Amino acid sequence: MSLTKAAPIIFLLLWSGGFTVAKVGIHDADPLTLLALRYACVVVIIFPLCLLFKPALPESKREWLHIAFVGLLIQVIYFGTAYKAFDAGASAGAVALITSLQPIFVALIIPLLSDETVNRRTWIGLLLGLIGSAIVIVANSGVQLTSTIALMFSVSALIAITAGTVWEKRFGVSQHPLITNLVQYLVGTACLLPLAYFTESMSINWTPSFGLALFYLVVCNSILAISLLIMMIRNGEATKVSALFFLVPPMSAFLAWIFIDETMAPAAWSGMLVAATGVWLVSRRVSP
Repeated sequence: MSLTKAAPIIFLLLWSGGFTVAKVGIHDADPLTLLALRYACVVVIIFPLCLLFKPALPESKREWLHIAFVGLLIQVIYFGTAYKAFDAGASAGAVALITSLQPIFVALIIPLLSDETVNRRTWIGLLLGLIGSAIVIVANSGVQLTSTIALMFSVSALIAITAGTVWEKRFGVSQHPLITNLVQYLVGTACLLPLAYFTESMSINWTPSFGLALFYLVVCNSILAISLLIMMIRNGEATKVSALFFLVPPMSAFLAWIFIDETMAPAAWSGMLVAATGVWLVSRRVSP
């Protein structure tokens, strides 16, 4: 199986696993402190690799700015406000449900900015994906928004991941993943480090579980999963790629059931089936 074909499966597993791992990390560090540390670790890993392999650099200032802007949207605003929503009292289910609207918004916006079209079959698949995702979230964790600020952070995360997907599809130019990651995580570190310094205690409880969580978030989420996401957006239709996010809550619940023995409610299994059916409808190729 080629990387292009395997990318959706690998991305889904890595991204979904990060949902559970992030909850472990936040237990031992403030949210923005964890993100700043995570991004700084990525930079420390990638910078020597860039010096070693000397990948081709973007050809213009505009390309540099496009990479940096996507990094601002996804690494700073999306992750930053999602983590702050948890900290403000939103349940994981509430944030997941709100950000699960992302494929719907992408499907509405992308035809206005490109030649990509969204047909009736795709819309049916998107709605099934949303319904299935909602069933899993509500069945397993409930939906809880304890404050207006938690809702605002959740909506901000939704807007940021939608804008990042659309911007990358509309303006992104194929770049070496080392360069893309280095620029975007430099932006993330530069933005979040001062925010963490001025708004949080920046204390970290260096437990073995925190070390393992940080390793997963750095290597599996920040380097591998994000690289696969950017590659899929550039090489495929943004609506089809975004539909994968409907499977993140079901897959997160499934992985938590496998690895940390969190019980899956019976209704969650039916929700996974509905979401998977929806993503299949969106992603399958139709013979002309």
